[in-house]
Amino acid sequence: MKVLVTGASGFVGKAVTTELVRQGHTVLAASRRGSELPGAQNLALDVTERESCEAIVQAEPDALIHLVGIIAERGEQTFERVHRIGTENVLKAAGALPKTVRYLQMSALGADLHSASAYFRTKAQAEEAVRSSRLDWTIFQPSLIFGPGDEFFGKVLRQLVSGPLVPLIGDGHFPFRPVWVGDVALAFVQALQRPACLRRTFPLVGPKEYSFRELLELELRALKMPNKALLPIPLAAMRLAVPLMQLLPRPPITRDQYAMLIQGNTGNPEPASHTFDLPLRSLEEVLPELLSKVAR
Repeated sequence: MKVLVTGASGFVGKAVTTELVRQGHTVLAASRRGSELPGAQNLALDVTERESCEAIVQAEPDALIHLVGIIAERGEQTFERVHRIGTENVLKAAGALPKTVRYLQMSALGADLHSASAYFRTKAQAEEAVRSSRLDWTIFQPSLIFGPGDEFFGKVLRQLVSGPLVPLIGDGHFPFRPVWVGDVALAFVQALQRPACLRRTFPLVGPKEYSFRELLELELRALKMPNKALLPIPLAAMRLAVPLMQLLPRPPITRDQYAMLIQGNTGNPEPASHTFDLPLRSLEEVLPELLSKVAR
């Protein structure tokens, strides 16, 4: 199958592209800079520009996997422009193809039109556009994704636990169900040829749920620092501090990230586990090796 992947140079994009190549698909790896990826034909494509998306029509793929997304806004790269407008541009191009294309959308667990988080709101708007299309679509909503090069466990949490005291937001009860990037990649690739997942939305979560406190403790154990003290920070104090942090050139946490954090991020693993063949690797299994590679 000839598969075009947007956001192919990103964290998830590299994993999906690698799995597609491994399974013998012809892969068009699209990214803004046209990055070179092994085994793939590389394509320069900016989904936020409608004219750039004409490259999708010219490529005539059998399937389109749309992975482009951002976790923080910078300059013109806003949630609105990247998530909603970018998806609408890709859908318009896909709809102009001479045949009905298989379409897979990367969304996010927690996507909600009424969320306090602009990230989640624009992910939900993108989902609405996909469901309104005439394509053979499937939407995936992953929780926190862990793996080589991830932002959350390899960078954000690692920095959070690096000081003498580890800040714990509120009582740390917020629930999360992290999922391994390899499981995410397999779900996308398997969905290409499984009619049972047409026009369905799947949460992608791991085998175990953790509180935010438990994630901090896991990170500390993996870094061989299990005796560090956690310092609870009341939510009332966070509500005052987060707006002030936005005055910094690079805030340690944005308003949007804070809204997502206290909401938690967990879901039902059953729909995906019944539809796809996934190893569902656990965080405990992967995290020590993951963080050791970051350290080197």
